[in-house]
Amino acid sequence: LTDIGAKFMFVAGMFVSGCVTILFGILDKVPSGPVFIGLCFLVRAMDAVGFAAAMTASFSILAKAFPNNIATVLGSLEIFTGLGLVLGPPLGGFLYQSFGYEVPFITLGCIVLVLVPVNMCILPKYDSIPSKDSFWKLIRLPKVLLLCLTIFSLSACLGFLDPTMSLFILSKFKLPAGYVGLVFLGLALSYSLSSPLLGLLSDKLPYLRKWLLVSGGLITALCFFMLGPAPILHIESQLWMFVLMLVLIGFSLGMSAIPVFPEMLQCAYENGFEEGLSLLGLVSGLFNAMWSLGAFAGPTLGGFLNDKLGFEWASAIQGGWALFSGLAAGIFYITEATRRSSSSSLQNPPGNNEERTHLMGSET
Repeated sequence: LTDIGAKFMFVAGMFVSGCVTILFGILDKVPSGPVFIGLCFLVRAMDAVGFAAAMTASFSILAKAFPNNIATVLGSLEIFTGLGLVLGPPLGGFLYQSFGYEVPFITLGCIVLVLVPVNMCILPKYDSIPSKDSFWKLIRLPKVLLLCLTIFSLSACLGFLDPTMSLFILSKFKLPAGYVGLVFLGLALSYSLSSPLLGLLSDKLPYLRKWLLVSGGLITALCFFMLGPAPILHIESQLWMFVLMLVLIGFSLGMSAIPVFPEMLQCAYENGFEEGLSLLGLVSGLFNAMWSLGAFAGPTLGGFLNDKLGFEWASAIQGGWALFSGLAAGIFYITEATRRSSSSSLQNPPGNNEERTHLMGSET
């Protein structure tokens, strides 16, 4: 990112994603069998590279443009992430039913390609100085490792719902297929609407970030435990309770996800990293790498557990990721606060003020 520039990386990533999305639309013309499967993997991999480039660069550009309001800006932009989650499936389904397989992909790819020249004209170009700081130096920081665990667990929990939730809704509540998308709205809307407020709170009261992280992880774990609910609770699953849990999951995911990026930056600054686009590229790259890793592990493990144990147990086990990260974050922050308190008391012993007052009184 430092060598080629954040703007070029963002625009190039969008261009690759747009072209690859159009390629998706013509994959059905390929003969079935190993050739088709191989091309699917190849096209998906190309799309991942374009997505990673665009997302890494976008996080860096935002942090560079709004250094004092990173969480607020990221939270505000999550509104559009939520809109994408809400509008993507019904619009894609409408285009698919009306015009066939190719049109949804070609339409979306063309929209992305049209935005490439728009961003070339609008986005500012930031000059960056290469830094001596390395990715390995960043990832070896204990706090950064803990935050990586948080990102991974949140992404895994969210990804778990993709292959499993619709099947559970159809089989458990006997809803028509068209209503399944409406159930997804609970999570998407609560996440997108709460993210700006959580981002503003995170920027205005930075000391609350750590407790937002901890609380978000624990609430997410509880909600996944109740999503089925877990069989050991002997509670009958109800549609209203399922939707309520999704709404709370959307809110709790925002509590944990929004403060992570500024927390990672703050940790890097405290450990001597140089401010600039180079550091922003390292942090945003690490953030998106951990998110993508969770997005792979969540559906993979979740699909396996769902087949072997059923959705109720699978969701409870999946919530263990969030429980582990929330407890680990809580223990870390409490230990850190205790250590700082002990260090400050050793530097300023309580008796110093009394002795100074006594000496000043004797001198007079």
